[in-house]
Amino acid sequence: MSTPNKYQNHTHSYLALRKTVGWIGVLLPFVLLIGTHLLDNNSWESISHYYYSTMGRVFIGALCAVALFMFFYTGFDWRDDWAGNCAGVFAIGVAWFPTTKVGDIDTIGWIHYGCAASLFLTFAIFSLVLFTKTKDDDDSNRTPEKRSRDRIYKLCGWAIIFCVVSIPVYAKLWPDSEFEYTFWAETAALIAFGFSWLTKGGAILSDRNKH
Repeated sequence: MSTPNKYQNHTHSYLALRKTVGWIGVLLPFVLLIGTHLLDNNSWESISHYYYSTMGRVFIGALCAVALFMFFYTGFDWRDDWAGNCAGVFAIGVAWFPTTKVGDIDTIGWIHYGCAASLFLTFAIFSLVLFTKTKDDDDSNRTPEKRSRDRIYKLCGWAIIFCVVSIPVYAKLWPDSEFEYTFWAETAALIAFGFSWLTKGGAILSDRNKH
């Protein structure tokens, strides 16, 4: 295999991994919801509470898979590396320190929520700051497709922030609501995260070949 072909294959593999992470984000809430409904005929108030369901191992496995990729993620510079490492640590924290099942939040539960909020914030930073960069920060490298992708990244990043911030606000304003708002807000945030990484992986608006 020639060197150019080897590097090209490595690039395609890396893009495929990015898309895989994106699909995990998009599909995870629905896999948990449908699987638990079919097996237990039950649902939970948040994605984190599915840790206690029959789909708990799927929840943990998905987070560990995302964490593993984040630990090995590389981008333009050290900021991408640090963000990836932080995301990996936070994802492990969400998986290994479960939310409090019932009653008042205990210490492990607070660690879980801290890791979850930090993980979503890191995902937002990826979308709003890191994914919108160009090589050498040269705007001339920004193709029409890249400009369109940047709009998607920014939309996804702000959507993640809005969803995360709205959860405690909703709980404060409607403490007795039976609507599972936390689950659906987290679902929307994960879908935004997934679309951002699918776009980064070349599944959406990839650059046309230049001659």
